[in-house]
Amino acid sequence: MSTNVNEVEPRLANRIKTEREARGWSLDDLAARSGVSKAMISKVERGESSPTAALLGRLSGAFGLTLSTLLARAEGATSRLVRANAQAVWRDPATGYRRTAVSPEGSGVIDLVRCELPAGASVAYPASAFTFIHQQIWMLKGKLHFIEGTEIHELRSGDCLQLGSPIDCRFENRQRMECIYLVIVARHQ
Repeated sequence: MSTNVNEVEPRLANRIKTEREARGWSLDDLAARSGVSKAMISKVERGESSPTAALLGRLSGAFGLTLSTLLARAEGATSRLVRANAQAVWRDPATGYRRTAVSPEGSGVIDLVRCELPAGASVAYPASAFTFIHQQIWMLKGKLHFIEGTEIHELRSGDCLQLGSPIDCRFENRQRMECIYLVIVARHQ
């Protein structure tokens, strides 16, 4: 069975604090780098608030990590093989968006992330979450509207989109059923 979301939350809170402290940053430093308030970061680190996808995107961008890497580090994954039933699953408390880290942590320059976006849900990420990565979106099921700045891409099952330069973006599911897509993340070398 996949790692339970309730098991991930405390580890994620600790991981965020560990990443901040490893860099010698205060809460003020991380707030300035991420655009997330000091109070919210403190609540997340203490486990008093569940971080949303947008918030995690800002924090991982400030750390210079992909969201996949941040979540995998929270899981403590180190094997080259990660079985389907052991893949880390995280659910956005605000939207129900479900994110499964398919690739083993530390798998090199490429990460595979399976995403399930509920009907009517929308998830936004700031440009800062993409400054050190290249991404492609491969649609597996349903239809996704991907808004990249002012450009709207309508993706259907089987379509694949190479993302452009880092810019604020939004994943929107305007359907009455969930859509499923794979995000392929390549780190800059």
